[in-house]
Amino acid sequence: MPADTPSPAPAPAGHQAGRVLVLIPARMAATRLPGKPLADVGGRPMIVEVARRAVAAGIGRVAVATDAPEIAAAVTAAGLEAVMTRSDHPSGSDRIFEALTALDPAGEVEIVVNVQGDLPTILPNTIRTALIPLLETSADIATLAAEITLAEERTDPNVVKVVGSPLAPGLLRALYFTRATAPFGEGPLYHHIGLYAYRRAALERFVSLPPSPLEKREKLEQLRALEAGMRIDVAVVDAVPLGVDTPSHLERARALLAQEK
Repeated sequence: MPADTPSPAPAPAGHQAGRVLVLIPARMAATRLPGKPLADVGGRPMIVEVARRAVAAGIGRVAVATDAPEIAAAVTAAGLEAVMTRSDHPSGSDRIFEALTALDPAGEVEIVVNVQGDLPTILPNTIRTALIPLLETSADIATLAAEITLAEERTDPNVVKVVGSPLAPGLLRALYFTRATAPFGEGPLYHHIGLYAYRRAALERFVSLPPSPLEKREKLEQLRALEAGMRIDVAVVDAVPLGVDTPSHLERARALLAQEK
């Protein structure tokens, strides 16, 4: 691994080595930014930068799950791990489940963390925080959110909101996810961050379920789990990491990474 790869940080209390597998799904089929995983950010491919940050989270083995040989080649050239998967998966969740079964056929991994490959500025501590609900509650799935601070995001349908019931400071039980402005009335709104930690059995069940009515209506995959009676708990973090979907996002990511140096 390159000398400048961040050293793994201490894992959350309650974490045991080998229990957690971090998987980063990646494919070349992005329409708004072709070749996105290999776009240069800070002198390295975006997918490599994300994988480095996942390693620095220090919570377990990290691998990129991809159907593209060029992505796998870039990842392994950086001294990181890649696993090839089929090209016909309908979602990243299906891709990481195939990767899980390939990398851990003995079933030793208990928690799978799905980190999106287009988050090159995500902080390692943000990735670690996704584990907390599974270590502290009986949730099937854990995810992240940040309080909305910009007025325009409250009504933006591209900003997915999580409606949750408080369990403890910084921890919610998800009741619904929506593109609408919700809940009504005074109080905070939360911007959902699409990073998930699954108990192994929950991931296996989730990918076996058909798309649900509300999932198809809202175009939000996580609603499939809620409609099936699965529990999703949400850890609240300070900020939403930048997701790179367009050329302008890419330039912003490059600027943010330049500021880190």
